[in-house]
This record gives sequence, structure tokens and C-alpha cells, in this order.
Amino acid sequence: MKQSWVKAGISVLLAGALAACASSPEPSKGGTNAADSGKKTKLTYWTNDRHDVDYLKEVFAKFEQKYPDTEVELKVMADNYVQSVDISFASKQSPDIFRVDSANLATWVKKSYMEPFDGYMSEDMKKKFANLLIDEKNTYEGKIYTLPNIGQFWRLIYNIDLFEKAGIKEPPKTLEEMVAAAKKITEAGKDIGAYGFAGNFKSPTGFERVAYTIASLSKPDGNEGYNFKTGKFDFGMYKEVAQALRQMKVDGSMLPGSESLDIDPLRAQFAQGKIGMYFNHSGEPGVYKYQFPTNIRWAGAMPPTIDGKQNGAVQVIAGSYLAISKDSPNKEKAWKLIEMIYSDEVQTPYHEKGFGISVIPSVNAQAKVPDVPSIQGFLPTKLDGIYPAAPIIISEGRLEGPKKSDVFMKYIITGGDIDQITQDLSNRYNAALEKAKAAGDTKAAPIPDFDAGKLQGTLAK
Repeated sequence: MKQSWVKAGISVLLAGALAACASSPEPSKGGTNAADSGKKTKLTYWTNDRHDVDYLKEVFAKFEQKYPDTEVELKVMADNYVQSVDISFASKQSPDIFRVDSANLATWVKKSYMEPFDGYMSEDMKKKFANLLIDEKNTYEGKIYTLPNIGQFWRLIYNIDLFEKAGIKEPPKTLEEMVAAAKKITEAGKDIGAYGFAGNFKSPTGFERVAYTIASLSKPDGNEGYNFKTGKFDFGMYKEVAQALRQMKVDGSMLPGSESLDIDPLRAQFAQGKIGMYFNHSGEPGVYKYQFPTNIRWAGAMPPTIDGKQNGAVQVIAGSYLAISKDSPNKEKAWKLIEMIYSDEVQTPYHEKGFGISVIPSVNAQAKVPDVPSIQGFLPTKLDGIYPAAPIIISEGRLEGPKKSDVFMKYIITGGDIDQITQDLSNRYNAALEKAKAAGDTKAAPIPDFDAGKLQGTLAK
């Protein structure tokens, strides 16, 4: 049963810009292909994903065999995907099916870009996805606009060789153990220039990759600095994580320059055996198979918690995937393709081939382990869960003062009064939240019965 809380004109120049953004030289025009004189329906499919293109082509070929009167045109967009989608709708050249990210769902629904799925989904399909639907990620004002397929499963990533070199037998279970392990690894790795811990803290999400991964499993109230029970931001939930990171910085256990490090340079250092631990998601096994091949022994482990107690669930970043254009003249046929893509017959091989870890329980119940080294530590467990969507306020420009990522990074480097820092952050973010509510841009409200611990077991047993 679904839980209550889971729940203008355009110029010719712009049309030209649309064509320039696409991967092929001709602009996409949804609907019947004029070149076929009405004999075939052309479905246009836009995506900003590249890694699964060959598999999608196989799926489209099977769809065209099943529906010989239809052909699918795939366009993999280069840069400026969101701008290209905006231009396509303004110029009446929108694709029939397009990839949508969670951050854009509410905006695109308000702009009337997206067709609701409710009238197309069978009752069985609604039941299949009922416990996975998140408001403002999949639904908006009670209607379903997109369904999830895969998720980012967040883990502590560690170098087994460096752990053994430092005499550490297993990954840390608590923050205290993590700080101690980082110190031991740094001391044992001096001869090769290795450090116990690193973070891609140049990224605005670098700190939270660590913080929400640990805090979400430790505490039952919320995530991303947002307390779902109270409907307010409360960055006190990150206090202990920030203190642990600060301690590793003071100890000299953190890779120097982590505050200006991007994720790929971090990965390169890890692949060379220079980093003992860092945090990231289930995309990493593919990275070390294809992008940064490595000979080190490494694995993913469940994140440590503040005190060893697992009172919540590790936040799985999942949500939006495919949408049907509100302007499409081929909505019924577009739905048939979407229905096929979301089927277990398509999503199970998608998972098994390593394109992404599925969040669909029926897929995880039957799928084989993907043929990607070290993937085992990233597969869904009973401790993983999909959270409601925390309100997004930064994109609206309503926050006064520095962002959370800058504030926490400054603390990690220079120290300070962490209680005062987190309280000031909470106050400023809540003031911005009230502005967003007043403008009608978020419907965030308290969920008194929210308990992240109840998310355990919803994705895997």
C-alpha cells in the first residue's frame, strides 16, 4: 500500500538552436513522418543519457518488430538538454518521449510539458510502482507523470589492500571507527603517499555525499538537512559527520586538497591506491571497469553510523525517468513504448548488464548479479530506502547568505562553533523555505508519522 508521505512566441533562430543541440543534424518533429506519406508513425525519443544507448536501440528494434507501423527515432542530446527541451516545446517540435530529471519535474508539469500516466497505466502496473512513487519526483498534485527505474545506492568505498596494510580487518561501523581507520591508514601508507580518507569537496554535493549517506542510516527523522516530521530544515542532523570530517582534517588523515577536488581526479587517485576511503554510489563499479581500470582490491560497504545503530535507511537517489509530451499526437503509441521499457523483461537485463541498479522489487527479485567487478557491495539491501523529496529552494534564489556546502566545507577546514553554524544554516534555509511556500513553488508540509526506519526492507529483504 502506498504510504501517505511517499507519495512567448519562438523565432526561427530558436528552432535552429534546437537542431544544433541534437545529436543529428535534422530537428526532431514528433508525429507522423511525412517522408513515409503517413504509412508509419514516428516516435521521437530524447535522452541525455549516453551509457545505455546501444541497449535502447535493441529495445527499439524489438518494439518496431512488434509494431511494424511504427519507427523510433533516438536523439542523444549533447549539452544544454534542459534548454533544448524548453525550445522544443516553444517551437512546437517537442519529442514524443523524453528523459526527465527529478529537479525539473515540477517546473515541466507547470509548463504543461508532461502528459499524466494515470489514464494509461493498468491496475497491475500501478500496484507494481505504488510504493516507489515520490511526490515532486514522480507525482505532482496527485497525478503520476513519470516512474522510477534505477537508483544510486550510496556506500563507503574502501581499499582492501590499504586496510590490510594498516591492520584493519573490516570497514568501520561507527564514525569513531572511521576516523581511527583513516589515521591508521595514513600512518601505514606514508611510504607510498596514501591517505586514509578523501572527498570530492569541490562539488556542491561533495559534503552531502558523506553526510546524507551516514545521517540517513543513523537517524529516523529526515535527510538532506530536512526533517520530514517537522517540515523544517534542521542541519543539526549533520553535526557529528561534520565533526568527524573536521577531525580527519586535523589529524592529517584527509587527502590534501580535498576541498578543491573533483570526483574524477579523486577516482584516479583511488585507482592508484592512494586513498583508503571515500563515499559515492553504485556507478563506481562501472567507473573502475571502464574509465579508471585498477589492479587494487576494493569494495563497497554499508556506511558507518554515528553510534553503530541503524535507526534509518540509506537514502537511495531515485525518481524520475521517462515522460510523454503533452503535445504529442501519438500518446497511445508512446505509452506502449514506455510500457515496454518499464517492463521486467527490459529492466531486468538493464540491471544485469550493469547500466544501473534497479529499484523495482520485481526486478531485484529475479535479476542476476551484474557482471561488473565489486558490484556486490552496491546491490539493494534491506537497509536501503527511497525518501520523500526534500524541498528545493536554492534554484529559486531565495536563500540569503552562503549555501550549506560552503558553510560545512569552511568548518571542516578551519573549525568553529558547530552548533552555532548548524543553527544559522537552519534558520536561513527555513526563511527561504517560507518564501518558496508563499510563492506556491513547494507544498512541503510536516509528515508527523515519518520514520525512516520503516523504509527498511522496502527495496530488498
